[in-house]
Amino acid sequence: MDVTINTMVLAGLVIALGDIVDDAIIDIENVVRRLREHRARGGTRATARVILEASMEVRSAIVYATLIEVVAVAPIFALEGLSGAFFRPLAGAYALALLVSMVIALTVTPAMSLIFFRSGRSLQHHVSPLVPPLQRAYEFLLSKLIYRPRRSYVAVGVTAMLGFGLVPFLGQDLLPSFKERDFLMHWLGKPGVSRPEEVRTTIRVNRELLAIPGVRNAGSHIGQALNSDEPYGIYFGENWVSVDPSVDYDVTLAKIQETVEAYPGIFRDVQTYLKERIREVLTGSSDAIVIRIFGEDLGLLQEKAQEVRGILDAISGVVDPFVDTVEDIPQIEIEVDLEEARAYGLKPGDVRRSASTLIMGEEVGDLFREGQTYDVNVWSTPETRENLTDIENLLIDTPTGEYVRLKDVAEIRIVPTPNDIHHEGLFRSIDVSANVRDRDLGSVVDELEVDLEQVQWPLGFHAELLGEHAERQAASGRLRLFAIVAALGVLLLLQASFASWRLATLSFATLPVALIGGVIASYLGGGIVSLGSLVGFFTVLGIVARNGIMLISHYQHLERFEGVPFGPELVIRGARERVVPIMMTVLTTGLVLVPLILAGQIPGNEIEHPMAVVIFGGLITATLLNLFVVPSLYLRFAKPSGPLPVPAALTV
Repeated sequence: MDVTINTMVLAGLVIALGDIVDDAIIDIENVVRRLREHRARGGTRATARVILEASMEVRSAIVYATLIEVVAVAPIFALEGLSGAFFRPLAGAYALALLVSMVIALTVTPAMSLIFFRSGRSLQHHVSPLVPPLQRAYEFLLSKLIYRPRRSYVAVGVTAMLGFGLVPFLGQDLLPSFKERDFLMHWLGKPGVSRPEEVRTTIRVNRELLAIPGVRNAGSHIGQALNSDEPYGIYFGENWVSVDPSVDYDVTLAKIQETVEAYPGIFRDVQTYLKERIREVLTGSSDAIVIRIFGEDLGLLQEKAQEVRGILDAISGVVDPFVDTVEDIPQIEIEVDLEEARAYGLKPGDVRRSASTLIMGEEVGDLFREGQTYDVNVWSTPETRENLTDIENLLIDTPTGEYVRLKDVAEIRIVPTPNDIHHEGLFRSIDVSANVRDRDLGSVVDELEVDLEQVQWPLGFHAELLGEHAERQAASGRLRLFAIVAALGVLLLLQASFASWRLATLSFATLPVALIGGVIASYLGGGIVSLGSLVGFFTVLGIVARNGIMLISHYQHLERFEGVPFGPELVIRGARERVVPIMMTVLTTGLVLVPLILAGQIPGNEIEHPMAVVIFGGLITATLLNLFVVPSLYLRFAKPSGPLPVPAALTV
């Protein structure tokens, strides 16, 4: 888990890299542009003053853009439990990196600009040959769209309909499948299976597993070890398999699954160790789907459990459906005859303790020798407890020092007894569990919930759906709740930045459209939305809000402080001056994400990959939105009715 958390911290820093670069780009680009303009006009002001004014010019936009991005990812901090343990480190690293970058951009960057640009020689270099063609091409396209904005609006509408149309086809998972090279298999026979039989099948399957190309080693344990946290009988075993990193993961896993599935009559599964541990933490079960049935009558519980298992069998994508092994096994029942025991001076507890020690034994100590532990038990000899008659004739000590046969003070009989009984709260419970393969967990659970509604539950019985999907639903619910609060915070920050409810609403309304690229990318990248994908959507919201606020703030600056009249020329000029910083930021972030996307869901990259896919797709639509749609919307809806006020809190 520590390795995973460190990976999430690195992922947060990687995602923040584009915005970190953008802070420096915005400040430096504006400083260089203002210095060139000042010297081209033959200005006499000090270089330090020009740099200070250029930095102050973008200060407000940088502060508000950073705060908006931090607020956009704030709902991730509300995640609890396992989901929070995974994603809070990412959000924390991302937010902290943005805040530190903002402070550096406002303090260190202007100082470094003064050091490097004091003499002016650094500004004599030619402009990059890529910039003028880029600006000319962008200005040409934008001028066409500015005067005919319907084309932009139609493109946005079509893209939005496509994105919203794909949403129902997206599957849902809590976490992706972790492609570890170490597998764990549960190996459960029937209760009461003999130790030699369990050992025989375990040894045989391990030999077959070791014969698979790429399997480096295999091992197992059976039953309960000393001081074990798993109180299972001899019928329970676990096998471990390690696979060489050089072999094909999917091919080797398929061969392992084929091998273990060739053993009928045994419950078996194949999971990575991390996935199994995650599920154990969530529900106490190692399976993706757990239906816990509550009720009083054990027989009815088993009957309903088998009915639910039949429902699981009929659902496509469900594998290894399994009902908790609750079966009647023969047990010796000893009922003390109170009158007879009193006649011999025995208490019921005396009879029970003596019988338990003679039949089952009692550990009274341990011996430690050569690194091994040996139990010291008090027990009767095997030949005195071979059958029911022998047990009836076991001798019990009495207070007078004499002995009495067990059958003289108790009734001994063999009765069927459940091998395992679960209680939760005041109710007995039984679990029906299953795993999912070749289908997303969300669609399977949706179908299962519909089928479970048709089950007729006896009075006092009910079922609860647990497992990964329940954790995802809980996490998604918290995210939605806090996302509403975060959205309100973003809107208020936009209003504070623009000092205009009209512009704030305009910018806020474009944010959901930017997510369409993430939806399309998720669909093309596998069609599964995991919790990592949801985190990616929050990140995209912050990025698109940042670019939008920088663009609109520049429009406002040109109009307020440089006297450019509101109109097409203002919009085109402001967009042309911002296209290079926007493209540099997008390209930086995109290049950082490309390795995560191309690497695929390799071991260690399972969570970051879907998140990177969403962010990359969102970057594309967000960039197109900010470059071609926001200018048209600004020209159409942002015309002021009076003088534009300047935010007092950030006035130079």
